[in-house]
Amino acid sequence: MAVSVSKNEAPVGRSDLLSLLHHKHQPLKTTEEGMKKDGIADSYWSRPESQIWTLTLLLGTCLLYCTRVALPISVVAMSAHFQWDKRQSGIVLSSFFWGYCLTQIIGGHLSDRIGGEKVILLSASAWGSITAITPLLIYVGSAHLALMTFSRFLMGLLQGVYFPALASLLSQKVRESERAFTYSTVGTGSQFGTLVMGAAGSLLLDWYGWESVFYFSGSLTLLWVYCMCKYLVNEKAIIIPLEDLAKGFSLSKQTKVPWKQLFKKAPVWAVIAAQLCAASTFFTLLSWLPTFFKETFPDSKGWIFNVVPWLVAIPTSLFSGFLSDQFINHGYETITVRKFMQVIGSGVSSIFALCIGHTSSFCQAVVFASACIGLQTFNHSGISVNIQDLAPSCAGLLFGVANTGGALLGVVCVYLAGHLIEITSSWIPVFNLVAAVNALGLCIFLIFGKAHRVDTDSAYVEL
Repeated sequence: MAVSVSKNEAPVGRSDLLSLLHHKHQPLKTTEEGMKKDGIADSYWSRPESQIWTLTLLLGTCLLYCTRVALPISVVAMSAHFQWDKRQSGIVLSSFFWGYCLTQIIGGHLSDRIGGEKVILLSASAWGSITAITPLLIYVGSAHLALMTFSRFLMGLLQGVYFPALASLLSQKVRESERAFTYSTVGTGSQFGTLVMGAAGSLLLDWYGWESVFYFSGSLTLLWVYCMCKYLVNEKAIIIPLEDLAKGFSLSKQTKVPWKQLFKKAPVWAVIAAQLCAASTFFTLLSWLPTFFKETFPDSKGWIFNVVPWLVAIPTSLFSGFLSDQFINHGYETITVRKFMQVIGSGVSSIFALCIGHTSSFCQAVVFASACIGLQTFNHSGISVNIQDLAPSCAGLLFGVANTGGALLGVVCVYLAGHLIEITSSWIPVFNLVAAVNALGLCIFLIFGKAHRVDTDSAYVEL
């Protein structure tokens, strides 16, 4: 992809700036021409292809979360059935995240090498199968707790590759001017999946028992994989020879990414740090908001505070992607747009997080929580796509590194939040923690963040 910023990042002259204002579309045109010259544009999806893939991946993300929340929805019924206490239930629930942390990096690297769509298909077929047979697996022996823990650990391993593979796929197939909206649209699948499974799973649980929740979500995933293989992906592309798979894991001299040089770049560390902070605060809010509402407003209805924030997050995510791409198409610098989106996603959302802890009104708390969760989706158009801006050739692996750190820091922040509640008997320190971590990541990104490619620098050619 052609880059308009020189290697030494010399400032743009006044005449160049005036020319840019008079010809807003010119930078995009120049970029497109440069990509065509390099043969990169030919690999991008056409508009109809992009629309079909976006819808398909949106559905895949929705099903990912349907299978992910199947256990949280069913854990109360399963605990009663198998006589698990809170500690044992916690072991089962947390086992997913330990597996989730382990495959982010390798999943991203493999996607960069053999194609993100192949990794997504392989992992989806595996996690769909495991979900569908979970009720059968748990009855194989008498060690129900151990079997269920192992099943969820495998789920985490398999689902850990999804978002790095998604980042890798979109960085190679979607134009820069369309990435934000595409990624934001696909990202809304997480909210859709949580809502769909919250509604359908609750009904299935009441009507047919906890086993039906796993059968339902697992079978739908396998159906999605079948349709994707039959109608969207070339049959020859699905078959991955063992030698190609081995090459995908290898780091040979001729093909490996020069990580020592890449990680010397401040923009790479900036986006990793920002992603790490944003992910950890999201996990903290996701884990503690229901408890906050239940303890602070004991007479409130659970379906309100468990549903409304996620309903709000869907249109805000779509709007953020649309707004970001519009700015870029009208000639604004990519990094300026990314930083603006991140100010909203990490900065403005943190203001509403602080407001949550200082209100005594249930309605106000729901509004503040919805605004906080909704505005956090602007991260999709900020740091999430900035990884693809910096290194499209290895975006999957870099995203995996950032997401792994975010998941691990999320575990720490979730624990620290609980500790703060215990020693202060107040929820205010929890939301202060969220705001502080978000502010740290935002400041690092605003100072050091860039949007030009760093994986094609001439210094990387000879290693």
